[in-house]
Amino acid sequence: MSTSAAGRPLRVAIIGAGPAGVYAADILTKSQEVQGGDFAVSIDLFDQHPAPYGLIRYGVAPDHPRIKGIVNALHKVLDRGDIRFLGNINYGRDLTLSDFRKFYDAVIFSTGAIRDADLDIPGVDLDGSFGGAEFVSWYDGHPDVPRDWPLNATEIAVIGNGNVALDVARVLSKHADDLLTTEIPDNVYAGLKASPVTDVHVFGRRGPAQVKFTPLELRELSHSRDVDIVLYPEDFDFDAASEQQIASNNQTKTMVKTLTNWLVDDEPTGASRRLHLHFLHSPVEITDSPETPGKVANMRFERTELTGEGTVRGTGEFIDYPVQAVYRAIGYFGSELPEVGFDSQRGVIPNEGGRVIDQAGNPVPGIYATGWIKRGPVGLIGHTKGDALETIGFLLEDRLNLPPAQDPSEQAIIDLLVERGIRYTTWEGWLKLDAHELKLGANYVYDGGANAELVRERVKVVPRDEMIAISRDK
Repeated sequence: MSTSAAGRPLRVAIIGAGPAGVYAADILTKSQEVQGGDFAVSIDLFDQHPAPYGLIRYGVAPDHPRIKGIVNALHKVLDRGDIRFLGNINYGRDLTLSDFRKFYDAVIFSTGAIRDADLDIPGVDLDGSFGGAEFVSWYDGHPDVPRDWPLNATEIAVIGNGNVALDVARVLSKHADDLLTTEIPDNVYAGLKASPVTDVHVFGRRGPAQVKFTPLELRELSHSRDVDIVLYPEDFDFDAASEQQIASNNQTKTMVKTLTNWLVDDEPTGASRRLHLHFLHSPVEITDSPETPGKVANMRFERTELTGEGTVRGTGEFIDYPVQAVYRAIGYFGSELPEVGFDSQRGVIPNEGGRVIDQAGNPVPGIYATGWIKRGPVGLIGHTKGDALETIGFLLEDRLNLPPAQDPSEQAIIDLLVERGIRYTTWEGWLKLDAHELKLGANYVYDGGANAELVRERVKVVPRDEMIAISRDK
């Protein structure tokens, strides 16, 4: 029996309150108009963090004000009042899939991809080898990451040629005082301030025409004060596929032009820090030394060459770089969720267009996926809108045949959370936490020196218990 026929709203739970989850909720709330206004929806948006926004809050570099502006759009959606936010709820621990099935007609997973993709080379487990995603979580003040980070290397390697790799390299090479206007927590500022780094090296396997970062990310490198960008002529090679890509893609053309201009025009200024961009380098091994056993001391690469088709092959030439830390930023990877299938090769929930499927390839009634946990961690944040539109389209097709919730009242899930002693947070609680962080920024006390005139928009609260206490007025 359909929920419409039952004379009540369609009850939907969305697990994950990042952009993918918010976009799905927004599209679904507007689906009444799409469907001719013949049914109502009631949506609860869950997140394991006390605060909403997911990747925007905990996966975007703090000095990205334009990207952070996406928060304004997400805020408008959640502030309308027709989507209920319930935070600090861990799927699989606090609530199970059976719980969700009892209270909702459909469940949409939008949990994203938050862990680092593996780099399978010798030495990757040495002390001083880090995942880029872990570092991003640290400098973004993730509540479940330790407050301290070992920033004691003078020379650092960053592996990857995507936006995350450039974010990591920029934050590592940038002077901490130049991040004070952002929302970085005090412990992050203190850690970066004490860093002795002089050289950060970014390595990519392919050539300048095959990089995966965007022009915005690239241009931001040149905005760092007292940081020289260093490039190498031997890394600039363009095969037939590269030339075709440059001619047919304006983004590639812009980035290649920027890089070649830097190579030709930029002279060293004698800056105290240097950010090196290397291409045609394939990681081979991370090694320690007799002086520092068990700790990163060197990174070995094999020089690569373009094949003519935009791919590369090894040349047999190896180069060693003395570094004391390595950051792996070769991509994100999804995490397996309890009671839901998982494709361990792609890091996604098996699905067809957002309909979650079982081992036999059949749709699981009432279970859906959207965002990176649906298609993998590729594309920009805006691409999740298309994902959500497709997923919601299938949900709407299925809605007359969804297995009905046993107890679809909006209060029922709240009663269960209270019964289990779960300190859940709400949208109203987020508004209190948001106001608190803004106030911390407005009242921030500087050292009285060169920073005295700076203005901080906010200071992010990091400890989970403190976030919950502020949100719940405790």
